[in-house]
Amino acid sequence: MIKLYDNGVYLLNGTEIIEDNNEAKAVLASKLGDGAITREVAAKNTIAYGILEAHNTSGNMEKLKIKFDKLASHDITFVGIIQTARASGLEEFPIPYILTNCHNSLCAVGGTINEDDHMFGLSCAKKYGGMYVPPHQAVIHQFAREVLAEGGNMILGSDSHTRYGALGTMAIGEGGPELVKQLLSKTYDINMPGVVGVYLTGKPRKGVGPQDIALAIIGEVFANGYVNNKVMEFVGDGIDNLSVDYRIGIDVMTTETTCLSSIWRTDDQVKDFYAIHGRVGDHKELAPKSVAYYDGMIYVDMSEIKPMIAMPFHPSNVYTIDELNANLYDILDEVEKKALVSLDNPNIKFTLKDKVKTGKLYVEQGVIAGCAGGGYENICDATDILAGKYIGSDEFSLSVYPASQPVYLELVKNGNIAKLMETGATVRSAFCGPCFGAGDVPANNAFSIRHTTRNFPNREGAKITSGQVASVALMDARSIAATAANKGYLSSAEDIDVNFTKPKYFYDSKIYDNRVYNGIGKPEKEAEIKFGPGIVDWPSMVELTDDILLKVVSEIHDPVTTTDELIPSGETSSYRSNPLGLAEFTLSRKDPAYVGRAKEVRAVEEVRRSNSCPMKENEEFNKAFSVIKAAYPDLKARETEIGSVIYAVKPGDGSAREQAASCQRVLGGLANIAREYATKRYRSNLINWGMIPFIFEDEIPFHKGDFIFVKDIKKAIAEKATEVKAYIVRDELVEFTLKIGEMTDDERDIIMKGCLINYYRG
Repeated sequence: MIKLYDNGVYLLNGTEIIEDNNEAKAVLASKLGDGAITREVAAKNTIAYGILEAHNTSGNMEKLKIKFDKLASHDITFVGIIQTARASGLEEFPIPYILTNCHNSLCAVGGTINEDDHMFGLSCAKKYGGMYVPPHQAVIHQFAREVLAEGGNMILGSDSHTRYGALGTMAIGEGGPELVKQLLSKTYDINMPGVVGVYLTGKPRKGVGPQDIALAIIGEVFANGYVNNKVMEFVGDGIDNLSVDYRIGIDVMTTETTCLSSIWRTDDQVKDFYAIHGRVGDHKELAPKSVAYYDGMIYVDMSEIKPMIAMPFHPSNVYTIDELNANLYDILDEVEKKALVSLDNPNIKFTLKDKVKTGKLYVEQGVIAGCAGGGYENICDATDILAGKYIGSDEFSLSVYPASQPVYLELVKNGNIAKLMETGATVRSAFCGPCFGAGDVPANNAFSIRHTTRNFPNREGAKITSGQVASVALMDARSIAATAANKGYLSSAEDIDVNFTKPKYFYDSKIYDNRVYNGIGKPEKEAEIKFGPGIVDWPSMVELTDDILLKVVSEIHDPVTTTDELIPSGETSSYRSNPLGLAEFTLSRKDPAYVGRAKEVRAVEEVRRSNSCPMKENEEFNKAFSVIKAAYPDLKARETEIGSVIYAVKPGDGSAREQAASCQRVLGGLANIAREYATKRYRSNLINWGMIPFIFEDEIPFHKGDFIFVKDIKKAIAEKATEVKAYIVRDELVEFTLKIGEMTDDERDIIMKGCLINYYRG
């Protein structure tokens, strides 16, 4: 059972919830007497507030300027981050910066050698004083748990699943430019976020794993935005009933709620985790004070949660496995209707009804992997379920990816790897691939169940634009193992009679000691950076002009547009260090003609930048400019920046990869228009790449192909205007209003300078 409180709540002594309603004041007085405190004071008593206050440099807790303790990036993001920082004046890493390599099985795809990026990372770790984790050692978040997390600290990562709250570390996943700011000794600037409590009580049923708890929560809070851009703070007596590994498994999935970050109450079990990893001194006891106020509360009775499945194509599309199996065709009908929206392609005939065999749902593939599924306890429990069984020799396959070499080693030592292999499962090294569409790509029309983080369209690696469609459902490792034990027929782990052996974990640090390069605090400034031919500098970008002319080059009306749809993962990753090469894939799965249309606009802007008249080169632009000129005779084409703009209802759900914004920018993008932005991180990425995040909340009066003229945009941004007049260019100018939204002073300066690189160059 999950309950969402309609109002804020007071939490007394970490156990008693009092809703903030008309009776709250009297109830608090009766319980606390003279010790009763105001909502404003109690709000300062959360764990989250204490950590944010300790890291805030502004002196104003409403307007935070955060300095993080550590930074972490993986090989899909660190080249672009360091290139941006280098262009902005980087001399050395001012705080520990860890470069991991967990997108490492790309080899030679699309003309770029993956290992070049790795050598770039190693050479930069040497030159600037960082840490480098070679391929196959660990996925980024598992390494962070084992080596980087510290109680009361804050970590900023360039991957959206940067979540170490269960260990007492408040971690945030953002786009690369925010890490660049930290590398240049700047701050992460946000308004004080709301804090929502998550009260866990009860004990999970046998066979119910952390993914089940997480999916149940996501299903309740995603669509209504209950925790959007807020901090989730886990409290309650039920935490004591969870191992640390289990807590980590819930915590990593909080990203899929669209929250900003997470933090948990810590205890002796967390202290033991640090002790096992040789870092007992990094533990810190964290708990809310005796009276704490939360902006909302999610009450979760874990004893009532059953094994769950998130059907394609979103982690919030959740059902119990029992419910699905009992109502197969009705639910598959619902899934098909939702798929029409997610896939947004009438030519695709998506169905899962052909998977129903003898009244049961047949699955072609199972995957237990990455930062969510590849944990020690998940794999041990899955092995216990499969022990003495085999997965069969039909279409169904099972692959298991331990999240790090230390986890892998212990599974080898205790015999679980051998047991898994005997079942027919394959065991791989640490890799993010199945989570971002570059590993275990299913066959066309195949159905995969995965203990990973996401199941968006194409996250399995299929190419919808080429006629290939596959789908992923998210499940816990235990029910995946139960399905494997039944040779691919969807099953709940609750239906399996099993004795969970729970073997003790022993961590061996020698793997990292012998292989990881640690140059933190020891920059070798004379060291040469190694560049491969596929590592390309960012193209130049210009300052914002007083007025701008935009052409609408894409129009997306899906309820939510993910960053994967803006720039796909997987197939694009071999171009990750080549901004122009990567940009060729922008919106390729959503609007394949976008790149061509954007380039046409960029070509006109390039003429302007050459100090020639851009309108003479393009009849369409010339006609539009003539209409504008009739209203504003003093307007000069050479002084009016030209760019493309996309419209989407709610863009930016999903990955923190800055490429979702930067690819638009290098193609000449100058703005987005949206009803709202799904995440803070995507909006920040737009700003950091010099793109204006306009808001228009009503039905749009413009359409793809229209020109939009914005007069005095630079003045509006400089003077902190919240909205600006804009004009659709038809036979005459049609006026409407665009909202700009709140920005910090730095963010306004970044947009006016044209991008973060220009801003730091001065």
